[in-house]
Amino acid sequence: MRRLGSALVFIGVLGVAVAATAPALAHEHPSGITDLVTPAVVRVEATAHVDITLLDHIGELVHVERSYEVPIGSGTGTIVTPEGAVVTLTRVVKNAKDVEVYAANKVFADHHKVKIPADFERHHVKNDRLDHHLQECYPPKRPTATCIFDVTTEIRVFPNISPPDRQGFKAEISSTADGPDGPAVLVPTGRADGGTGMPTAPLAAAVPDKDGSPVAVAGFTGRPAANLPETVDIAHLRAGGAGEGGRRFKDPEGKADEPKKLGALIDRGLLGGPVIEDRKGEVVGLLTGGGDDARMLGVREVTRALAEARVTPRRGPIDAAFEQALTRFHTGYYGDAVPAFQRVLELYPGHTVAAARLKEAQAKRGTAEDKGAAQVRMSPGAEHRGPPLWMFLVAGGVLVVAVLAAALLLWRRGGGTEASGAAGADAGEETEVAGPPTPVPPPFRRSGETADPTVVVSRSFPPLPRTPSRPGDAVLVARDPGAGPAGTGARSTETGGGAADGPGPLSQQEGGFTGTGPQKYCTACGMRLGPAHRFCGYCGHPCET
Repeated sequence: MRRLGSALVFIGVLGVAVAATAPALAHEHPSGITDLVTPAVVRVEATAHVDITLLDHIGELVHVERSYEVPIGSGTGTIVTPEGAVVTLTRVVKNAKDVEVYAANKVFADHHKVKIPADFERHHVKNDRLDHHLQECYPPKRPTATCIFDVTTEIRVFPNISPPDRQGFKAEISSTADGPDGPAVLVPTGRADGGTGMPTAPLAAAVPDKDGSPVAVAGFTGRPAANLPETVDIAHLRAGGAGEGGRRFKDPEGKADEPKKLGALIDRGLLGGPVIEDRKGEVVGLLTGGGDDARMLGVREVTRALAEARVTPRRGPIDAAFEQALTRFHTGYYGDAVPAFQRVLELYPGHTVAAARLKEAQAKRGTAEDKGAAQVRMSPGAEHRGPPLWMFLVAGGVLVVAVLAAALLLWRRGGGTEASGAAGADAGEETEVAGPPTPVPPPFRRSGETADPTVVVSRSFPPLPRTPSRPGDAVLVARDPGAGPAGTGARSTETGGGAADGPGPLSQQEGGFTGTGPQKYCTACGMRLGPAHRFCGYCGHPCET
């Protein structure tokens, strides 16, 4: 009986909590606005691999083969599709300097033991014959060339995940601008493991026109690591400026020299990083410049480059779940934010921002800062312990008496019916005898189905939007923190491979998936799929096989 009273109290409290949460979900995101973008910020590094063969025929003919790794550029990029498409600046991945000249200087200095700087300039040496061979080695290729070159460019993208990915994934250039400060679009070529995709950043429709509009900038000064998180700083846009010339920065209060401050960040690695609008958390442009001058390339140039590359920016299931969790967190409903962030980590185990916010929400859950817990404590039903026990005893006694009276009445009516039936039989009246019940055919099942049809059960969270997908489309996901190199199931030796690397996905912690194969997710809504599921039990989307 006490359980019944407690259940009534729980239902009342739950109603109050749901009513309080609904306005919070509809509330506009008030703070921590860069959290919407930083999960999609990545480190981009471009390197040229040069294989050079020097045909040395000053004495006996000798083929001298060398290989050199020549850095082209590095900076910050932003993921704009769940499949991993990245936008950055052209000079991050494409250099006007000739890497063949660099390789020619290196091979001559190494083989002939002459002093030639290892740079991208053409040089001369004092020995006339050797200098002639050096000039014939420099590009372009001629019939009398003394060097043969083979140049390949490798671009690696390092996502913002934890534990950090030291290998990254490969990407190729989809489009670049004519100038170094124009936008470039990269598409991934490696580690397409399937799943719900990667976090993306929302793009704004236009740049704020008001002078002094507050913004934030984000990026990496090196490869993401536990001791090297993303760098975030504040700035203000000046009015005017468009095209690749860009918008300039200026502190309206004059307290900081923002062009110089941001220029130093660009030189350290934030080149091409996103500029984030302060109210909605959307990307309004990319950082360009350097030194004492920093500017912003506007979002219109970025979207035009994406259209030319035939890449459509869009959000994914991870972004929808993450925004729901952030809304709960930044409106002070920490108890509700805990399962929401756990849901995000279930979809994307390496989500650094979700993991950090989950830790904060767990620490504040149930405290005075938790608005959900405060409302429960203030509700009248929270202090009410239920009706007295004697009321349940009296009600139970009345119920027993009513049941006994009904049984007695039915017994008496049954006896009278039997007597009337016997009298009718003696009088020769015909009576209808009930036959066996008609068997009900089993429910129709298709061939191979052994289980009952899937029942869609409602969740406490709003449903995630369906993501358009086609059979066979591969989607990039964060590497499992406990997995080894792509394509293997071994623990990574680089990160220790132990429990100290952090908890794994909730589907494995809580026993949601016990199979020996990899956990599969619905490509439409991101829910977990069982080994034999043909349709998603959450949104009904057919499973991709």
